[in-house]
Amino acid sequence: MRKYVLKRLIISAVTIFIILFVLFMLLSLMPGSPFNNQEKLTPEQIQKMKEYYGLDKPVVERFFIYISKMLHGDFGVSYSIQVNMSIRDMVLSRFAITLRLGLQAGVIGALVGIILGIVAALNRKTGWDTLTTAISVLGVSLPSFVFALLLSYFLGYKFKLFPLLYSDSMPIKSLVLPTIALSMFTLANAARYTRTEMISIMASDYMMLAESKGLPKVKLIVRHALRNAMISIITVLAPLLVNLMTGSLVIEKAFSIPGLGSLYIMAIQSNDYNVVLAISFIYSVMFIAAMLLVDILYVTIDPRVRLAKE
Repeated sequence: MRKYVLKRLIISAVTIFIILFVLFMLLSLMPGSPFNNQEKLTPEQIQKMKEYYGLDKPVVERFFIYISKMLHGDFGVSYSIQVNMSIRDMVLSRFAITLRLGLQAGVIGALVGIILGIVAALNRKTGWDTLTTAISVLGVSLPSFVFALLLSYFLGYKFKLFPLLYSDSMPIKSLVLPTIALSMFTLANAARYTRTEMISIMASDYMMLAESKGLPKVKLIVRHALRNAMISIITVLAPLLVNLMTGSLVIEKAFSIPGLGSLYIMAIQSNDYNVVLAISFIYSVMFIAAMLLVDILYVTIDPRVRLAKE
């Protein structure tokens, strides 16, 4: 196991390096510079600004300078959004909100979806099954901003249970509606895949054998059916959970949440290279870490995978 994890960590580090290199090259090839939006600057002043920040050096040299600084925790400064402000300070303040929103939505969506899927599988062709199917179809079909608008109108505007926009004075209540809206897609997928896998596993020969031995129903479902279903469920949910933490831009906009998504778009629009690279690095690390965690969970949950690894 240790050798396998070490190997995957090395592969992950190489992958992140390649991602940063490609992104750095693409940003360098983009037209304009971070100072083009500053209309008061003359071409000579823009050139001096490039020299000051080292943007006049060859691209490859700038890339390795950036990597060496990044390894020491220095992501540079902002060129245009908040001039000369440390990227670390700029990103960390927003990262906490985005991470919290994504984790809340992911955990709630996954747990509720798995529970609904189990209930639907154990009560096939009943009202519970129909309700779960309807929720799954709606959750997959409707975009998250539709749920955001509905929740804002009914729970925010009509009944005034929660604030319509994010407020630092009420951080917990402000994130209730965004969390529900963002969790619907994960909830729907978790319910759909759990129901399908549980129905297939419950009809298998080894489940019938375990049931014939007189095992308690709870033990039968949790230790045998659900454990075998979790392989497929984890495969589906892991990328979705990362996407919740990285792709919540629409929800952040709808509820005016000062997260990473809105900063990312601002950085791209203003050619603020350091901000784009720092956020891309964070997103890459999160995604690759999630995939690594999935592989480790495979080995933990399914002994057959462990045997294959050996």
